[in-house]
Amino acid sequence: MIIGSHVSFGKNGLLGSVNEALEYGANTFMFYTGAPQNTLRKPIDMKNTQKAWEVMQENNMDIKNIICHAPYIVNLANNLDEKKYDFSIHFLIEEIKRCEMMNISYMVLHPGSSVGIKKEEALDNIVYALNEILKQDKTVTILLETMAGKGTELGSTIEEIKYIIKHIEKKELIGVCLDTCHLNDAGYDMTNFDKYLCLFDREIGLSYIHCIHINDSKNDFSSHKDRHANIGYGTLGFDTILKIVTNPQLATIPKILETPYIGNTDTDKERIYPPYKFEIAMLKNKEFNPDMMRHIRSYYQKSAK
Repeated sequence: MIIGSHVSFGKNGLLGSVNEALEYGANTFMFYTGAPQNTLRKPIDMKNTQKAWEVMQENNMDIKNIICHAPYIVNLANNLDEKKYDFSIHFLIEEIKRCEMMNISYMVLHPGSSVGIKKEEALDNIVYALNEILKQDKTVTILLETMAGKGTELGSTIEEIKYIIKHIEKKELIGVCLDTCHLNDAGYDMTNFDKYLCLFDREIGLSYIHCIHINDSKNDFSSHKDRHANIGYGTLGFDTILKIVTNPQLATIPKILETPYIGNTDTDKERIYPPYKFEIAMLKNKEFNPDMMRHIRSYYQKSAK
């Protein structure tokens, strides 16, 4: 099972990301090269990057399975403000260069939101921007994330993803990242995941899938809300998610957890704890732990002493 989670990039860059992932018992991970809410970026520390490569090799962690995520404030769908649109294009070109420096092969991207223009025009804006970006890209595959369809989000249907890919010139550098919460919220039945994969294969092709975000959902089916829940604590449920994670058609695809941190119920209510070590263990052991929340708090409270 190739499974990990979102981790911090932080002051130690890729090295810090690798070490955090190993603490969770992961053999892959996903990171942003800076805060996802902005486009401020520091230079890549190549000394720490080289150390990170060594640690990955020592722990049999394949760098080809490591995922970068573009900041979600970048919007390639709307060009009403030409300066912002051009900035998004040039920023992603630079972000790809940063990935290339670290030997990262995949970057997940939210397709964008139309915000005041027709959907058809917005899809064409995404296509134009991606073709411009990929002209200078040699090694990094951009993965369009399947979205929940909240507001004016694009990429919530197979048809929209298919349209974008169809019009990309360098198809060898475009792919898809499935998100289980988003798919549920967009109206795709995750209890019959094989049926969804069959549809995806017919319309797009399974070879385009290079990553899966594994998240339970706080929302009902087809709610178009996009609120992640911890594994087994949402409307999808543990058994549904386990079937997706262990689906043989996607055995070689990295699975990435983006589930919420767990809040402290004791005196320090501001403390929050990452659930990934415990969620990864549950999925590896193929058994739901109904006391997971309590165990997470106990583990990190003891570690802090």
